[in-house]
Amino acid sequence: MVGSRSKALAIFASIAGLVGCDHATKVAAELALRDHSPVSLVPGVVDLTYTENRDVAFDALARFSLHPPSLVIVAINLAATAAVLVVWLRRRGAAGSEHAAFALIVAGAVGNAIDRLARGHVVDFIHVHFWPVFNVADVLVVAGVALLLLVRGRRGPALS
Repeated sequence: MVGSRSKALAIFASIAGLVGCDHATKVAAELALRDHSPVSLVPGVVDLTYTENRDVAFDALARFSLHPPSLVIVAINLAATAAVLVVWLRRRGAAGSEHAAFALIVAGAVGNAIDRLARGHVVDFIHVHFWPVFNVADVLVVAGVALLLLVRGRRGPALS
């Protein structure tokens, strides 16, 4: 019993730390980049550009001429996060790498949800020129999904 509590506390602390890192970078981006020209890191490839994303990933809603209120997007985000948590809880006996994958996904989702609740938009600032502007929370979600696919790909279906 003590081991499972320690594990849960470590996972919670990891998620909180990742969300904290996400928000620290967003605050830094807002202070350093808002109302300024992009900062080139690798000329023609990567720069730091402040943007406020009021849509979802890849501006998917705007592509379909949908413009729901920010709270609707937050509700969808929280419902999706809850669904991930339910799947994760069903996988209690999973390997540590699978728990790490779920923690990354949840941390990224929570980071962007907090942004929407606090600001009404998500701060994005990393711009790889062939890709839409994104943030640390987005990296966490993508890394978590990639890790989950990798781990589960070696062992069978991800939702079993």
